[in-house]
Amino acid sequence: MPLTEAHVQAALAPRAVRFYDVADSTNDIARAWLHAGAPDGAAVVADEQRRGRGRMGRVWQTPPGAALAVSIVLYPSPAALPRLSMLAALAVCDVIESLGGEAVGIKWPNDVQIGGRKVSGVLVEAEWERERLLGAVVGIGLNVSVNFSDTELADSAVSLADVLEKPPDRLELLAALLARVDYWYARLESAALYASWRARLVTLGQRVTAVGQAEPIVGTAVDVDASGALLVRDDAGTLQRIVAGDIALG
Repeated sequence: MPLTEAHVQAALAPRAVRFYDVADSTNDIARAWLHAGAPDGAAVVADEQRRGRGRMGRVWQTPPGAALAVSIVLYPSPAALPRLSMLAALAVCDVIESLGGEAVGIKWPNDVQIGGRKVSGVLVEAEWERERLLGAVVGIGLNVSVNFSDTELADSAVSLADVLEKPPDRLELLAALLARVDYWYARLESAALYASWRARLVTLGQRVTAVGQAEPIVGTAVDVDASGALLVRDDAGTLQRIVAGDIALG
């Protein structure tokens, strides 16, 4: 079933939803809605997203009819804010596995992969008023039937249609994804969320290069802490705590 305003509103009721045939960035729309008083769990959905953002300033485009672009307004406690990335990645993993997807894992901190190729990205943006947390927006992009063959991403990106017996219905996929977001949001500060996220990390035990710090850190990813930081033992034997940045494996 195509994504239309009527279909999306009906499938997600009673959740507050705004739907766009074309949007520059669902996160930007959701952030503005947050400042205007959006209710907890409100969602912005676009059939096509032209200027979506990924982590580290990357562009995340959503072709019409071929992917999901959704941003959810949430109001966590400041202490739980780092766990929103865990929540989103776990929700995506749960949905893919429920459809029969295999070899699903998370590359730290929140890139969901199938067989080592990226199928989904997450961008969490917090909104502050001085030192007061107003809320946060969790943006999720999920490749459903994007064709990456003959592109520079052919070896690093994948769509659900490539690995499942049949392409999933995007409306059903959207409803299932938001249901899992709700499930984990209710458990945001639980040990279960952290343990489930950690168990899916494909990064642990691997040689990594972490960039985004003053100097790249090269070593072995040995663990993560409860706030989501990656612990890397560098080649000098020092345990480094990485809160944000980008990781190259190998």
